[in-house]
Amino acid sequence: MLRCSDNTLYTGWTTDLKKRLKVHNSGKGAKYTAPRLPVKLVYFEQHTNQSEAQKREWEIKQLSKAAKEKLILIKKCST
Repeated sequence: MLRCSDNTLYTGWTTDLKKRLKVHNSGKGAKYTAPRLPVKLVYFEQHTNQSEAQKREWEIKQLSKAAKEKLILIKKCST
Protein backbone atom coordinates (compact mmCIF):
# COMPACT_ATOMS: atom_id res chain seq x y z
CA MET A 1 0.00 0.00 0.00
CA LEU A 2 1.12 3.49 -0.73
CA ARG A 3 0.24 6.53 1.34
CA CYS A 4 -0.44 9.48 -0.92
CA SER A 5 0.29 13.12 -0.10
CA ASP A 6 -3.40 13.66 0.77
CA ASN A 7 -3.19 10.76 3.29
CA THR A 8 -5.27 8.40 1.15
CA LEU A 9 -4.10 4.84 0.59
CA TYR A 10 -3.48 3.18 -2.77
CA THR A 11 -3.38 -0.60 -3.09
CA GLY A 12 -1.85 -2.47 -6.00
CA TRP A 13 0.41 -5.37 -6.89
CA THR A 14 3.70 -5.59 -8.77
CA THR A 15 6.55 -7.95 -9.56
CA ASP A 16 9.16 -5.25 -8.84
CA LEU A 17 8.30 -3.12 -5.81
CA LYS A 18 11.27 -0.76 -5.96
CA LYS A 19 10.75 -0.03 -9.67
CA ARG A 20 6.99 0.43 -9.29
CA LEU A 21 7.45 2.91 -6.43
CA LYS A 22 9.79 4.97 -8.62
CA VAL A 23 7.25 4.91 -11.46
CA HIS A 24 4.49 6.09 -9.14
CA ASN A 25 6.63 8.93 -7.78
CA SER A 26 7.60 10.01 -11.30
CA GLY A 27 3.91 10.69 -11.98
CA LYS A 28 3.70 7.89 -14.54
CA GLY A 29 2.09 5.33 -12.24
CA ALA A 30 -1.63 4.93 -11.65
CA LYS A 31 -4.04 7.71 -12.55
CA TYR A 32 -5.03 7.79 -8.88
CA THR A 33 -1.55 8.45 -7.51
CA ALA A 34 -0.31 10.88 -10.18
CA PRO A 35 -2.04 13.97 -8.70
CA ARG A 36 -1.27 12.87 -5.12
CA LEU A 37 2.54 12.87 -5.13
CA PRO A 38 4.72 12.04 -3.45
CA VAL A 39 3.66 8.58 -2.37
CA LYS A 40 5.32 6.51 0.34
CA LEU A 41 5.40 2.74 0.71
CA VAL A 42 3.70 1.89 4.01
CA TYR A 43 2.76 -1.79 3.67
CA PHE A 44 3.59 -4.75 1.48
CA GLU A 45 3.25 -8.51 1.38
CA GLN A 46 5.15 -11.04 -0.71
CA HIS A 47 3.29 -13.78 -2.56
CA THR A 48 4.51 -16.80 -4.49
CA ASN A 49 2.57 -16.07 -7.68
CA GLN A 50 0.58 -13.40 -9.50
CA SER A 51 -2.76 -15.06 -8.86
CA GLU A 52 -2.26 -15.01 -5.09
CA ALA A 53 -1.03 -11.42 -5.20
CA GLN A 54 -4.07 -10.27 -7.17
CA LYS A 55 -6.43 -12.15 -4.86
CA ARG A 56 -4.87 -10.46 -1.83
CA GLU A 57 -4.97 -7.06 -3.56
CA TRP A 58 -8.72 -7.50 -4.05
CA GLU A 59 -9.16 -8.53 -0.40
CA ILE A 60 -7.27 -5.48 0.85
CA LYS A 61 -9.22 -3.16 -1.45
CA GLN A 62 -12.43 -4.41 0.20
CA LEU A 63 -11.23 -3.28 3.65
CA SER A 64 -12.20 0.01 5.25
CA LYS A 65 -9.51 2.64 5.63
CA ALA A 66 -9.43 1.90 9.38
CA ALA A 67 -8.76 -1.79 8.71
CA LYS A 68 -6.00 -0.88 6.24
CA GLU A 69 -4.44 1.43 8.85
CA LYS A 70 -4.52 -1.47 11.33
CA LEU A 71 -2.61 -3.68 8.84
CA ILE A 72 -0.01 -0.93 8.47
CA LEU A 73 0.32 -0.55 12.24
CA ILE A 74 0.65 -4.30 12.82
CA LYS A 75 3.38 -4.51 10.17
CA LYS A 76 5.26 -1.60 11.78
CA CYS A 77 5.05 -3.24 15.20
CA SER A 78 6.34 -6.58 13.90
CA THR A 79 9.49 -5.15 12.25
